Amino acid sequence: MPTPTDFERMLRGAALRVTAPRLAVLTAVHEHPHSDTESILGLVRRTLGGVSHQAVYDVLRALTSAGLLRRIQPMGSVALYETRVGDNHHHVVCRSCGQIADVDCAVGDAPCLTASDNHGFALDEAEVVYWGLCPECTKTAATQQK
Repeated sequence: MPTPTDFERMLRGAALRVTAPRLAVLTAVHEHPHSDTESILGLVRRTLGGVSHQAVYDVLRALTSAGLLRRIQPMGSVALYETRVGDNHHHVVCRSCGQIADVDCAVGDAPCLTASDNHGFALDEAEVVYWGLCPECTKTAATQQK
């Protein structure tokens, strides 16, 4: 688990000022990966007290632009944030409850997939979302079918 000092170092390394809202957002997202903005706002407010929606949106935008956060948005979902960046991992999403988990690349170097036609693009990342039912929803579905 990164410490506040680690987060301060990360912010400075990204040429960002170290501020209480930035530290609070990094901590919240690290402790609660795949969180949406409203959840992050609630966590930050528990830490800092009164902080505006706009301040949290601005921090999320700055940290994402700096590469300290990754923004994902699976189909049908609001934007979600995580601190796991730079490794080109993927996600598995439960169709029923929306639970999300990280999935490491199965094989090969980034990008994990080779496009059948890259249209001249220099590819450096592939985003894959696996869809299915989580173990709990699978059990529930099996019970309902009986």
